[in-house]
Amino acid sequence: MWMLELPPFVLFIIGGLIAATTRGKLRGALMIAIPVISGLHLWTVPEGVHLQLMFLDYELVPYRADKLSLMFGYIFHIAAFIGIVYSLHVKDTVQQVAAMLYAGSAIGAVFAGDLLTLFVFWELLAFTSVFLVWARRTPAAYSAGMRYLIMQVLSGVILLVGALFYINETGSIAFDYIGLNGIAGWLIFIAFGIKCAFPFAHTWLTDAYPEATPTGTVLLSAFTTKVAVYALARAYPGTEILIYIGAAMTCFPIFFAVIENDLRRVLAYSLINQVGFMVVGIGIGTSLALNGAVSHAFNDVIFKGLLFMSMGAVLHMTGRINGSDLGGLYKTMPKTTILCIVGAASISAFPLFSGFVSKSMVMSAAMETGHDWVWLMLLFASAGVFHHAGIKIPYFAFFAHDSGIRANDPPVNMLTAMFIAACLCIGIGIYPAALYSLLPYDTGYNPYDATHVLAQTQLLLFSALAFVWLNLKGMYPPELRSTHLDVDWVYRRLVPNALQRVFAVIWKVDGDIRQSVRGKLDQCQKFLSRQNKGGAGSFISSDYPSGNMVLWVAVILATYLFIGFVN
Repeated sequence: MWMLELPPFVLFIIGGLIAATTRGKLRGALMIAIPVISGLHLWTVPEGVHLQLMFLDYELVPYRADKLSLMFGYIFHIAAFIGIVYSLHVKDTVQQVAAMLYAGSAIGAVFAGDLLTLFVFWELLAFTSVFLVWARRTPAAYSAGMRYLIMQVLSGVILLVGALFYINETGSIAFDYIGLNGIAGWLIFIAFGIKCAFPFAHTWLTDAYPEATPTGTVLLSAFTTKVAVYALARAYPGTEILIYIGAAMTCFPIFFAVIENDLRRVLAYSLINQVGFMVVGIGIGTSLALNGAVSHAFNDVIFKGLLFMSMGAVLHMTGRINGSDLGGLYKTMPKTTILCIVGAASISAFPLFSGFVSKSMVMSAAMETGHDWVWLMLLFASAGVFHHAGIKIPYFAFFAHDSGIRANDPPVNMLTAMFIAACLCIGIGIYPAALYSLLPYDTGYNPYDATHVLAQTQLLLFSALAFVWLNLKGMYPPELRSTHLDVDWVYRRLVPNALQRVFAVIWKVDGDIRQSVRGKLDQCQKFLSRQNKGGAGSFISSDYPSGNMVLWVAVILATYLFIGFVN
C-alpha cells in the first residue's frame, strides 16, 4: 500500500512545484485539488507508524498518525484549502509557491515521529512563511520579515541543540512525552515557546503578521503557532508551568489590542490571547483540558482565519487597515460585514458558535482541578477578547464614524473562502458532536447545559454594556494614528540606540588614538629628516650608513600609510 506510506506533505511539495511552473486558472485548479485530494486520503489513514527510515543507527519516523496528529492534520488541510481559495485572485508566483510549501511544512511537522524530522519541518516553516511577509514588498515588511526569520531560526537552533542533548541523555530520537526533567527538556521547551509566542518571545508575531500580504496573513495565523501548540501537547501535557504561562498569554494582549489602531495587529494580539487558552489546557493536562486545547486550536484556525480574511478584504479593497481611517463600510461591503460579525461572534464564544464549544472546556477543566485564580483570569480574558475582537474589529471597520470610503465587497473567491469559514463556525457551534468525535479523548462533555449558557451570556451582555457605556462617555481608548511597541521596544529602540552610542564612543576613542599616533609619527619623521640633513656631524650619520636611514624612513612611512588606509 504505497499510498498509505505517502506522507501528506509530499503532495503539497508537488503543489509548490506546480505553482512555480503553471499560470492562470490551471494553477488555481491544481492548487485547490491538492488539499482536497490529500485531505480525503488522510481521512482514510488509520492510526500507526506508516513510514520508517534508518539514519546513522537511528530510526526516523517521517509519518506517524494518531488521534492528536490526525486532528491537526485535518484542520491544516481545511486551512490550506480556504487559504488557497481566498488567494485565487493573486497572480504573485512567490506567494503561491510559499503558501503550498508552508502548508506542507506544517503538515509534515505534526506527523513527524522523531525529533530530527520535526527539526527539518520546524525550520522549513520559518523559511517558507517569511516570503508571505516579504511578498508585500514594502520596507516595513522587509524589516519585519527579517526580525521574524531571526526569531524562527533561533527557535530551530535551540530545538536542534535540545534534540542533541536529548539523544545523548536517552539514546532515543522519538518525539513523544519529554517533560522538564533535564537540560534537553528545557531547551526543547524554550524552542516550542518561542514559536508559540510565549510572553517576552511574542513580538515576532505582532511585528510580522500585520506587515504580511492580505492573503499571507490568513495562512500565517493558521500554521506556525498551531504547530507549536501541537508540539507542546505532544511533549509537555500536564506541565504545570504552562498553566501560568498560558494564563498570562490570555490577559496581557488585551491591553495592547484595545489601544492598537492597526486592526490586523489587533487580531495578532488576539491570536496570542487565544493560544493562551490552549496552553492553559495543555498545562492542566486532564482529558477534558487537552480536548479543550486541541478543539480550541481547531476552531481558532477557522474563526481567526475568518477575521483575518475580513480585514484582508478591507485592506484589499480600500488600501487602509487603521481603525481611525475606516468606518461606514457596512453600506457598500454588506457581505464582508456579516461574515466578519460571524467570526467576531465565534471568537467571543457566543452560544451556537464554534468558540463556545471549545473555550468552555478549558475553563471547566480549570475549575474542576482547583485552579480558581486561573479560571478568573480566563474569565477576564474572555470578556477582554469580546471587547477587542468581538466588538472593536467590526465596529471600527464597518460602523463607527463614516469615513466616506465607498469600497465594494471583495472578489468572489475571497467571499467564498469567508463563507466556507463562517459556515464551519456556525456548524460546529450548532453540532459540536462532529468535532468532539475527532478529539483524542472521549469525555462525554456537553457545552450546552444551563450553567455554561447562562454564565457566558451574562458575561457577554455585561461586556457589551461596558463597551457602550465607555464609548458614550468618551472613555474608551480612541483610534489614533500611532505605533505601539511592547517588548519589541527592547530590540527595536533600546538595543539599537544603546549600540549606536557605544560605537560612537568607540569610534571617537579610535579616531583620537589614530590621530595621536599619526602626530607622533609625523614628529618622528621630521626629527629623522633633520638628523639626516645634519651630515657627518649628526649622531645618526656618524653611527649608521645612509642605507639604514633610508630603510627606517621607509618603515615609518609604511606604518603611516597603513594607519591612514585603515582609518
